[in-house]
Amino acid sequence: MVDFHQNGNIATLHNLRTQSLDEMTYELETFAQSRKISLILPCLYSELETEAMPIIVCELSRVSYLHRIIIGLDRANEEQFRNAKKFFKDLDQNHVVIWNDSPRMKALEHRLKDVGLGPVEPGKGKNVWSSIGYLMACEDSAIMAIHDCDILTYTNELLARLVYPVANPNFPYQVAKGYYARVGQNKLNGRVTRLLVSPLLIALKRVIGDRDYIDYLRSFRYPLSGEFAMRTSILPDLRIPSDWGLEIGVLSEAWRNLAPKAVCQVEIADAYDHKHQELSAGVAEAGLNRMSVDICKAIFRKLAADGTVFTSNVFRTLKATYYRSALDLLDAYYADAQMNGLEIDRHGEERTIELFAENIMRAGQFFLSNPHETPFIPTWSRVHSADPAFMRDMHSAVAKDIDEYQ
Repeated sequence: MVDFHQNGNIATLHNLRTQSLDEMTYELETFAQSRKISLILPCLYSELETEAMPIIVCELSRVSYLHRIIIGLDRANEEQFRNAKKFFKDLDQNHVVIWNDSPRMKALEHRLKDVGLGPVEPGKGKNVWSSIGYLMACEDSAIMAIHDCDILTYTNELLARLVYPVANPNFPYQVAKGYYARVGQNKLNGRVTRLLVSPLLIALKRVIGDRDYIDYLRSFRYPLSGEFAMRTSILPDLRIPSDWGLEIGVLSEAWRNLAPKAVCQVEIADAYDHKHQELSAGVAEAGLNRMSVDICKAIFRKLAADGTVFTSNVFRTLKATYYRSALDLLDAYYADAQMNGLEIDRHGEERTIELFAENIMRAGQFFLSNPHETPFIPTWSRVHSADPAFMRDMHSAVAKDIDEYQ
């Protein structure tokens, strides 16, 4: 999307098609000489068997400015861990596969639980958190990037554009959030962003009034993207949510810890397609059904922490306002899709909006019933304070797993 619009809250860095990938890569190689860049890939073993991962590994093998690649591997047994190490052997960079389900890693997890700091539940948040801890233990990187492992349209230009804003020493940005148009298979995708987050933020502004945090979230063109980069100096105090609220949670942490001028969003791809979650309308703990509740709770928690008072009446009003806002936006999405020759299932989209409206109430009721819920994994600063040897021991456990399971 070639434009140069700025929203006034955070910087938007566009792809104006005026600099080649080779030129950007040369600059990143220069930056990396004094500011090492590492990449974290949180993945399930099942993702190694998809069409996307071979493409991603092939593209990453051509990247010259990366110092280290950390692959956080979930849901893998011993044989699958061995297979994963073979799968990534073609990466030219220094790389490591962290077997999160290994006996050594499980023992470390129990060690944290003994002092009340263990991760709440398995998932992407815990995977990212463990990988960040390993990266911090290495003590040699200035820049960290993360992206998903199911991107069917992946090219290494996505990574270059993602890390450039925080790698450039002349820029003030400490966090960069990737954005792109969610179009694939001749459809307008990105249902949770389009049909939940955007109309929910509009409704929140109408119901509870102006809030800087709401304006901040509304500034992001794709707040639920799994691609972001940051300077490692902010990692020790970063609180990682353990549920589906990871992406909103990271943006909220950037809001809490940094000035708006230190945060930007950057256009990283012309086309982006990946695995699509099922709606799972009849299963509360699966798919977009679960995701929508967790995202709502993440937003409600942050607003409450900033002083917003929520009641049952507020949530009922919010549900009605959201529903009307979502239907109004759907008219715009429908026209946009039609004009660009894309398919859109109007009936299916309205059913999704109805489910999300109910889930706003579910999330609100859960929020009111569990005021002391703390779904965040403890910061690495707190872990280090409670157990100063933990990161060193985790680094050692990963190395021993690599050596033992050849």
